[in-house]
Amino acid sequence: MPSKTVTVGSSVGLHARPASTIAQAASEAGVPVTLATAGGQPVDAGSALLIMTLGAKKGDEVTVESDDASVMEKIADLVESDLDA
Repeated sequence: MPSKTVTVGSSVGLHARPASTIAQAASEAGVPVTLATAGGQPVDAGSALLIMTLGAKKGDEVTVESDDASVMEKIADLVESDLDA
C-alpha cells in the first residue's frame, strides 16, 4: 500500500477543525485511507474523532496510507497544510 510521511502543518495540530476537514476529504474519496504517528496504530482518516486520538501536534510526523496514490497525496497535502489559517 502506498504511503507518505508528512509533517503536521496546522498551528495547533490535528484538533477538531483540521481533523474534520481531513475526515471529510477522506470520506468523499471513497477508498480506505489511514493516518498513523511514529510507532502508533493506524486510524481511519474518515473519522475526525479517530484523527484527534493521534494527538498529533504541529511539526509531528504522520504517515498517510491508501491504495489510491492520488487520494493519499490529497490527504497528505491536507495534513501538511495549516488548516487553521
